[in-house]
Amino acid sequence: MDTIIFIVEDDESIRELVKAASEGYGYKVHAFESAEEALDKMKTTTPDLMIFDIMLPGMTGIDAVKLLRGEERYKKLPMIILTAKDSETDKIAGLDGGADDYVTKPFSVMELMARVRSQLRKCDKNTSAVKEMGILKVNTDTREVFVKDKLCILTFKEYELLLYLIENTHRVVTRDELLNKIWGYDYTVETRTIDIHIRTLRLKIGEAGEYIKTIRGMGYRISRD
Repeated sequence: MDTIIFIVEDDESIRELVKAASEGYGYKVHAFESAEEALDKMKTTTPDLMIFDIMLPGMTGIDAVKLLRGEERYKKLPMIILTAKDSETDKIAGLDGGADDYVTKPFSVMELMARVRSQLRKCDKNTSAVKEMGILKVNTDTREVFVKDKLCILTFKEYELLLYLIENTHRVVTRDELLNKIWGYDYTVETRTIDIHIRTLRLKIGEAGEYIKTIRGMGYRISRD
């Protein structure tokens, strides 16, 4: 069954950017300019996660979150606040209002998608937060990577590369695919960037670096074989 995400954002360019990124991960997306439109759609469609801007025409994102949290069926629905407001007061208001997470503009699309996946995983009782491959262990809730139980310090991009390879175990992932998924649709970097990050990643995860195989002329695959 498709995972459904509602995006409520009055800025069209941001709305379309988040929509495209979400669809790139296979989610089914409904995008709205106002909270009222989203709430009306919920009469016929129940989302698995919602992303609200705070400042919206009419009802604010925080008011919409509070309204939904007042209904029993939406008490556990993951909701993320996306806004230009970054003061501590605004953050507290959003979280106290019932939001599960808070992302400020300008934002990294990849980070937002990581937060989306994290919230969805929390709702999936059948999905383990820990992914293991031999001596390699990745905790997707804490974003920590261990090799033989020793913590490895990775950058955001290195972690996303490793996680994406693990999520596509045994499949060859091309450099272009990695650029699209990790750097986004409007990347200006070269495919050599992937090679550099992979080389650094292998060094940081030590013995487990052998799991990452280079497939000449194509890309990379992760496997213990």
